[in-house]
Amino acid sequence: MSTPDWIVLIITLLAIVAFGLYKSTTSKNMEGYFLNNRTTPWYMVLLGIMGTQASAITFLSAPGQAFTDGMRFVQYYFGLPIAMVILCITFVPIFSKLKVFTAYEYLEQRFDVKTRTFTSALFLLSRGLSTGISLYAPSIILSSLLGWDIFWVNIIMGGALILYTVTGGAKAVAHTQQLQFIIIFCGMFATAYFIIHQLPAGIGFTDALALSGASGKLNVITTGFNAKGFDWKDSYNIFSGLIGGLFLALSYFGTDQSQVGRYITAKNIAASRLGLLMNGLVKVPMQFLILVVGAMLFTFYQFNNSPIFFNPTVPAKVFTGKYGDSLNAVDSAYKLCQKKQAAYAINYINATKSQNAHSVARYKDSIKALNLQIGSYRDKYKALLAKADKSINLKDVNYIFLQFVIGNLPKGLVGLLIAIIFLASWGSIAAALNSLASSTMIDFYCRFRHKHSHPNKLDRDEERKYHLSKWFTFFWGVFCIIMAQFANRLGSLIEAVNILGSLFYGVMLGIFLVAFYIKQVAGHAIFWAAVIGELIVIALFVLDKVGIIGLGFLWFNLAGAAAVVILSLVLQSFTRQKAKLV
Repeated sequence: MSTPDWIVLIITLLAIVAFGLYKSTTSKNMEGYFLNNRTTPWYMVLLGIMGTQASAITFLSAPGQAFTDGMRFVQYYFGLPIAMVILCITFVPIFSKLKVFTAYEYLEQRFDVKTRTFTSALFLLSRGLSTGISLYAPSIILSSLLGWDIFWVNIIMGGALILYTVTGGAKAVAHTQQLQFIIIFCGMFATAYFIIHQLPAGIGFTDALALSGASGKLNVITTGFNAKGFDWKDSYNIFSGLIGGLFLALSYFGTDQSQVGRYITAKNIAASRLGLLMNGLVKVPMQFLILVVGAMLFTFYQFNNSPIFFNPTVPAKVFTGKYGDSLNAVDSAYKLCQKKQAAYAINYINATKSQNAHSVARYKDSIKALNLQIGSYRDKYKALLAKADKSINLKDVNYIFLQFVIGNLPKGLVGLLIAIIFLASWGSIAAALNSLASSTMIDFYCRFRHKHSHPNKLDRDEERKYHLSKWFTFFWGVFCIIMAQFANRLGSLIEAVNILGSLFYGVMLGIFLVAFYIKQVAGHAIFWAAVIGELIVIALFVLDKVGIIGLGFLWFNLAGAAAVVILSLVLQSFTRQKAKLV
């Protein structure tokens, strides 16, 4: 990066940390630290919810996802608006009425302490692991730019983030997310502009869309059906998005404390509901536009040379070793193939403008065939890299957008875009650390060390709990840094986070669904149903990985929720325990 880029990057990041510290004054009790004294207006609830979702992974990995697999990933969010309506009707009134610190407090009142503890433990495990992956995303950037070992980059990134999260709690998180989102969207729109601006003369946005469509990148709606019937392994289609995505969204926003903790800080129930409903309206278009950037990026590289392998961290010794000649030969063949792309693209666009249907079809087929050939060269290159050095991370989807930003944007804007990816990461991770600390403090420390004292009660050690909450935040920050060290081989980070969540969220949702709607089920039945349900989901995941079954990860959410509901009814019939009514 140039000197102006470094100046913009450093000033932006320091400004965010300073702003977070400036806004960090809260009441020195747990309600102030974790819930901002329940005074958050609806628009900050919205920004908090979206900021917690939209990590660096969203802005770093999603364009690469569209570049490689098209825009069908957007179907993953189709169930979200429906989930927001259901949450506003069911979950929000209960959490608001009971004035809970965490979603899991309600489960003890409805069932028993072991069900509350188990569900909270599932949250801590899933959110702690996924936050580690989120921390790894921006570390990729500094590691690529500076050539630093990513081990130390993870530590530096995590340390800077922990600083204002530990200091300011929920208030600092909410205010910094507000500023972060303004900067993020300005930067993403600027990137889209420069992608289109750098296309050849006479080729505009609609032409670029047409070319992306001809290459199969505008596959927004897919059914999941093929010649053999419905493909259950396909994770992104209209059915998995509406059904599996609905259950995942219900689980994430209704049972994950990192999201529940955002809307229970609202000043009233109306603010909670409005924040959630607006999220349902805004999230899908937002994700659609981010994926469009990836599709436009694919069009950009039809006219400009792209690397055969986007990860720039391949050791130099690989090219002088045993497989060096073979790698260079594949790269040369790839570059010769690339030279044909621009001509094919121009011919296709001219044919569409002249409305020559025969020529349109012919050039479209040529573009598809050429893209398949280019893809085969990339696969061969990766196979050779794997033989040359097994330590190389072959999953380069997370570097596609980053490579464009570094190599093609004006000085100064590169630094801003890199800052954006950091800011998105910090916003989501800060909220996650706050929620991990709140669940640890409320569901474990307060429950088992101060079980006769509700956290709302102002007793003599309230300030001591406040300071201990900061230490729990620090502990989870360190935990996530450790987890980030193991995230380098997970492929597309946006997929990895969603797969990880799907292993736990369905079971967590099933517990809450039984709590709300099946009043005859008591604590023993729901606890063992949840334990068995989690084992079933993990078994499905393992069977899918070894190829015995084929099941897209979104279906794990439905399977987990259904297993808990059905098993709880069956197990309740064998027990005499009466359910508690809340």
